[in-house]
Amino acid sequence: MAEYSILVVEDEHTLRRLLEYKLGKQFRVLTAENGVEALKMLDQELPDLIISDIMMPKMDGFTLQAAIQDKEETRAIPFIFLTAKADEGSQLKGRRTGVDDYITKPFDIDQLISRVQRLLERTKIFRTQLDARIGEDFSKKLMPKSLPNVSGYRTIFYNQPREHGGGDIFDWTEIRPGTFFITVGDVMGKGLQAKFYAFSFLGYIRSTLHTMMQTTESPAELIKRVNQVLIDDPPLEDTFASLLVMRWEPAKNEIVYANAGHCRPILIGPDNADVATYSDIILGLDYAAEFKDTLLTLSPGSTVIAYTDGILEQVMKNGEQLGEEGIIETVTAVANSKEPVDDMLHRILRNSKSPAFGDDVLVFWLERLAESTEEAPREQKPESVDREAIDRDPAPRAAKVSDDAADATAATEDSAAAATDATAATDVSSSCDGCRRR
Repeated sequence: MAEYSILVVEDEHTLRRLLEYKLGKQFRVLTAENGVEALKMLDQELPDLIISDIMMPKMDGFTLQAAIQDKEETRAIPFIFLTAKADEGSQLKGRRTGVDDYITKPFDIDQLISRVQRLLERTKIFRTQLDARIGEDFSKKLMPKSLPNVSGYRTIFYNQPREHGGGDIFDWTEIRPGTFFITVGDVMGKGLQAKFYAFSFLGYIRSTLHTMMQTTESPAELIKRVNQVLIDDPPLEDTFASLLVMRWEPAKNEIVYANAGHCRPILIGPDNADVATYSDIILGLDYAAEFKDTLLTLSPGSTVIAYTDGILEQVMKNGEQLGEEGIIETVTAVANSKEPVDDMLHRILRNSKSPAFGDDVLVFWLERLAESTEEAPREQKPESVDREAIDRDPAPRAAKVSDDAADATAATEDSAAAATDATAATDVSSSCDGCRRR
């Protein structure tokens, strides 16, 4: 199927058929005999480009072009005038009203096709840049601007969207002093559409969590309700998502989690590493789906690692995906590193078929420090690393933590406010990348 569609508006039957035949070899072509007919067709379908004669019965080309400019939904469609009028006055009038090109009859068909291709390519570049800017704005709102501050624990966060991003989400909130809800998810799809759905989906999670905290603190019940709301909402009823929800209580050294088809977390203990085996069906498939809470107890030196499928599905030099076994091998090797997430990503890319990740990458590292290394929480602000730096040095350095003792007191006093503000999840960085640490 042709990538682009073109509307040809020409009253001369022979020329209209010729253009339909020649352009039809590369594009999907719609035709209209005059401006009135063209406007009716635009109500049914918006083409990627319009080629129109000027002198036509019922409605001429200038009137058609003015009507197109008056409508917001058609204003940006590229427009080419095709006419026997060669005088400068007609061309100037066309330029002033937003015409993109002006070709006089007789013309060479190959030259027309070349101009059409250039105009469509320029439009594609513009749309790609616009999508990237919108996607970047969504990315800022989908990622946190801070992380929990908890004595005796270390948290590290890393996120790198691919191009203008897909549907990875991460959020946390402190529902009461000392109890945190952490969500990691992936809305199925690519590009800006997935980013939009992810933004809407995160809103569902936050509102559902706020509502349900009055009656339950079960991650499984939260996921069950989000699943039902997702299926009930017409705009999102065909959206599918994986979701991992963890309720973390540091004072008890416990995590209770429920998993709706998301990548299974990796557990690193003092002596071994393994996957948290439990996982249920993804969201959006079954309204009556049930989910289960599972308890994890964190001993000193233990770590829980949550991530998205950009890590799991990275293709290695042997042509196979990294997979859970590859992740376990990698995190075991870097568990005692000062910068474990950085070193984890470096290690994966050194053994990958490609020098960069092929999909969005998100990692959340939650570590209970060994008793001899436990320390008070200290203030830290996120830093960003640009994309070119990531391609050259694929795992950017984590943000450094201040050693100023005064910061510890300030961080403790501000932790509840920071947790509340994090639900807004705005203004992370221009590219939403880099590691965040506590």
